[in-house]
Amino acid sequence: MFKIENLRFSYPKAEKAAVNNISFEINKGEIFGFLGPSGAGKSTTQKILIKLLDNYQGQIFYDGKDLKTLGQSFYEDIGVSFEIPIHFSKLTAVENLSFFAKLYQNKADINELLKKVGLYEDRNKKVGEFSKGMKVRLNFCRALLNNPKMLFLDEPTNGLDPANAMILKNMIKDFKKNGGTVFITSHIMSDIDQLCDRVAFIVDGQLKLIDTPRNLKLQHGKNIVKIEYLEDGVLASREFPLVDLGNNPDFNQVIKANQIQTIHSGETTLEDIFIRVTGVNLDDE
Repeated sequence: MFKIENLRFSYPKAEKAAVNNISFEINKGEIFGFLGPSGAGKSTTQKILIKLLDNYQGQIFYDGKDLKTLGQSFYEDIGVSFEIPIHFSKLTAVENLSFFAKLYQNKADINELLKKVGLYEDRNKKVGEFSKGMKVRLNFCRALLNNPKMLFLDEPTNGLDPANAMILKNMIKDFKKNGGTVFITSHIMSDIDQLCDRVAFIVDGQLKLIDTPRNLKLQHGKNIVKIEYLEDGVLASREFPLVDLGNNPDFNQVIKANQIQTIHSGETTLEDIFIRVTGVNLDDE
């Protein structure tokens, strides 16, 4: 869907490039995660891809066409959900969506969108009376107003409780099942792990890693199994190498002779990988 070649962008008077010679592809029908600490170049890259910034070096192709040659019709193809929801607070939810729907030729069913995100009962309430989570869900509806081919999502579940976050994540998965492509940035690593087919890490404007979450966790984890078990009523634990595990006599003895409490592989988490690659703790973001 997107092919980015040697992309470079610098803001006026900046001492260094915000995006420094990066190349990657976003395949049709995939959910692509773009991760990095604040100031790494995530938002700049997204703004370039949605044509909010244009003085870049390098080449970008959207569906085989040079992005710079595309006109207003490009916006019929994409939906964007920014991290901070901005709505007309004195208008109702329906009035907000109806206003923005007029900008597009292709229009989704507004009431159906509101039902899916759990806002239908509040459709005639002024958005100024909405909670932050309600505004986030309305923001997500706005990204889907034109039945886009591609979604750009910036922290889509930030500020949502687990139940409403799951509703949005399921809608993102359904969007992919129906042939859509998604570019997502988030600091919530569990969302990235659950949703993304591939992820890229950007640090100081440069790409450090691109791979599937599974491959990254296997590459950066330990090739072991850790078992916790009760031995004479006392909790104990041991680690065993995954290689030829079924033929390991010590492992077989432990699981046969004791009451097993937990078994975990030694794969790491995306959060651990994020910290290792970027040098930034997500709790500090």
